[in-house]
Amino acid sequence: MERRFYGFFAVSVALLLFLPLFPQFTPDEVAERAKWEEFLQTADIVKEEQLTGPESVTSPWKLTLEKDGITRNALWKNPEGRMKGFVEGWKYEIAAYLMDKYLELNMVPPTVERRFHNNRGSCQIWVDYQMTLKQKTEKNIKTPPIKLMNWNRAVYLQRAFDNLIGNEDRHMNNILITADWRMILIDHSRSFRTGKKFTQSLIYTEKHREGPKPMSELPRAFVEKIKALNFELIKGVVGEYLTDDEINAVLARKDLILQAIDKLIQEKGEAAVLY
Repeated sequence: MERRFYGFFAVSVALLLFLPLFPQFTPDEVAERAKWEEFLQTADIVKEEQLTGPESVTSPWKLTLEKDGITRNALWKNPEGRMKGFVEGWKYEIAAYLMDKYLELNMVPPTVERRFHNNRGSCQIWVDYQMTLKQKTEKNIKTPPIKLMNWNRAVYLQRAFDNLIGNEDRHMNNILITADWRMILIDHSRSFRTGKKFTQSLIYTEKHREGPKPMSELPRAFVEKIKALNFELIKGVVGEYLTDDEINAVLARKDLILQAIDKLIQEKGEAAVLY
């Protein structure tokens, strides 16, 4: 698998020691997201390459973008409908990014709509990473002790986020780990499911098919953001990128998430669950 370049999110190891409780993107990086969104939409395409192979199910395109002396790579895709047994949608990539911004999760790279070859699609900045979670697992690479608390909290945030957006395609190859042990989440074209399987139960729970995967610790601010969700708020965040049924499915999962958090608080105490 090729490694994605994301110069915007390069940060020193020393800086990571002073990151806030949402540990993935620094405040300076978050403040520059609008600049990179505009770059993705307006930069000239100077090179294009379609990606194929077993890890490129939707046959996306790697684009090299250039503007005002800045060159960055991006990933463009436009899957829509059922592909190889799964419902895919490029709009879900954008909706996931917009929800990430609202929740202040700061784990999904800037993603916008852009036309390419006269087609609408999602365009996401190409990410630089040290390894995937799969590579970490297969090589038995241990998380450095100084990073362990933040890493574990990032795992719980990933579970909560995927629970909320109904992401049925989170796997170890689309969890990226940077050189300074930040977690970056990509590939959300199989999110925002509406079936009963994804509105009557959560993906990540104590009963996960791979073993217990609870949302053990979460930031209070993040939970409050989830509590505040309603139809009008979500519609204002995601615009046309989700249907009414998809928004209502998010709200159904919201209730399940809050129930799960309340259960954890009853079992362990609020101080052990919320920070």
